[in-house]
Amino acid sequence: MVRRHNLNAILEMIESAASLEEVGAVLARFRDLVEVDHVFYRRIDRSESLSACSTLPTAWRERYAAMHYERVDPVVVGCHSAFCPVDWRDLDWSSRPVAAYRKDALAHGLGNQGFTAPVRGPNGQYAVFSVSRTCDGKAWDKFTQKNGRNLILVAHYVNRRALDFEAPACPLPKQPLSLRETEALSLLAEGHSRARAAEVLDISEHTLRVYIEGARGKLKAQNTTHAVARAIAIGLIAV
Repeated sequence: MVRRHNLNAILEMIESAASLEEVGAVLARFRDLVEVDHVFYRRIDRSESLSACSTLPTAWRERYAAMHYERVDPVVVGCHSAFCPVDWRDLDWSSRPVAAYRKDALAHGLGNQGFTAPVRGPNGQYAVFSVSRTCDGKAWDKFTQKNGRNLILVAHYVNRRALDFEAPACPLPKQPLSLRETEALSLLAEGHSRARAAEVLDISEHTLRVYIEGARGKLKAQNTTHAVARAIAIGLIAV
C-alpha cells in the first residue's frame, strides 16, 4: 500500500502543476510508486484533450487516435454511465471490433488488467482515469483492494487540475439542434441503446441515426459519445 506521505506528495505535485504536461510527469512518478504499467487520464468531451495526460507510449497514443478507438474502447463506452470505479474484467470485450482493439492494445503494452475511475466536472465534463498492469487475476485483486481508494483520490485531483487549465466553456452551436436531435441525444445520455431510443421516439433506427449525425455535425463532435458530452456540457440536455 502507498504510504500516506508519499501519496500526499503526489497530490501536492498535481495541485502545483502548471500544465497538463507537468501533470503527466507526476503520473509517471505515481505509476512507479504504485508499480503499474501505465496511468492515464483521458477527457472524452473534447477531442483535443484525448489522452492529454498519461504515461502511455507515443506509438499507442498515435495508434489510438488514428484508428478512432474511442468509438469501441470499452473503458470509454462502458464507463460513460458509471459513477463508481470499474474493473476492466467487468466490461464487455466480446464483440469482434473490441476484441481486435484489445489485441492491439496488448501488443502495445497496455496491460491485461485495468481499473478505471470515471470522473466528471461541474458542467457535465466526462473523463476517465485508469491504471493498467500485466498480471494474473489474483494479483490484480490484491492490488485494487489495497490501492482502490488512493486511485480514486488521485483521479479526482487530476481531473480538478485538468479543469483548471480548460478553455472557456464551449459556445452554443451556430445552428440549434432540432427537437428530435435533442431527444435522441437525451435518450442516449440516459443509457438507452439506439434500438430502445428509436422505439421510444417511434422512429426507425435509420432515422435515429440521421438525427444523431445531424447533432454531431452541429456540435462539431468527433463521435456520438463526444456529442452527448458536449450537449450536456453546454446545457442542451440534462441527465
